[in-house]
Amino acid sequence: VVTVKGPRGELNRSFTHMNMDLRKKGEKHIQVDVWFAKRKQLACVRTVCSHIDNMIVGVTQGFCYKMRFVYSHFPINVSLSGKNVEIRNYLGEKLVRRVKLCDGVDYVRTADVKDQIELSGNDINAVSLTAANIQQTTKDVTHDIRKFLDGIYVSWKGNAEITEA
Repeated sequence: VVTVKGPRGELNRSFTHMNMDLRKKGEKHIQVDVWFAKRKQLACVRTVCSHIDNMIVGVTQGFCYKMRFVYSHFPINVSLSGKNVEIRNYLGEKLVRRVKLCDGVDYVRTADVKDQIELSGNDINAVSLTAANIQQTTKDVTHDIRKFLDGIYVSWKGNAEITEA
């Protein structure tokens, strides 16, 4: 179990399902060991290192996904209702689509840019999962995607706090 603490909060992740040794070496290094591994177990080493790197970036800078509304005729209305994102008037339908925000994800309607929302949080898995759920909710399978582009799409993803290094 890896716990990472930083100025933005704390993240926990369990890697008990993988057969490997995790050791803290000094203040800034973690050693990952796998003994007598086959190809698939060796691939898991890099995956675990990437997960830990994402946790460190999450508690220091955070992650932000910007999503834009694309429509040709019927304007898409998106609002926040409790912990749910409500999508109305998609393709002129009366159906209200609801997407639950994952824990630790903040929703902001961008004031300076029309038809844009921002999802931000410390856990990249929660932020990207929420963005994917919103995008898939407005996926139109009945029309040709080359002509009908209506939907909500991720337009930018990066760190929530931009630091000058």
